[in-house]
Amino acid sequence: MDASAEPRRAEILKAIAHPTRIAILELLRRGEECVCRICPELEGSQPNTSKHLATMKAAGILESRQEGTMTFYRVVDTRVYEILELVDEMVRREHRARMRAVG
Repeated sequence: MDASAEPRRAEILKAIAHPTRIAILELLRRGEECVCRICPELEGSQPNTSKHLATMKAAGILESRQEGTMTFYRVVDTRVYEILELVDEMVRREHRARMRAVG
């Protein structure tokens, strides 16, 4: 990978590197969703949720569309879930190593 791509790579990773944003991505795994449904599922405030959605939209991870007064979000490239799955595997390996060390 060309070094000129490093800032973009960092931007994408930074945009998903927050527990709330990961939770949003997991909600959107099932498909497009309205902000009015995302907020209650996260048990978060609408302004805070909107901030996280805007961060991921600005990074090109999400896109939105309006339908009347409702805003719907969806994942642009579902390969973002491959990133999350790799991180999940890293966490599982770390956990298994810790358990072996203890037991």
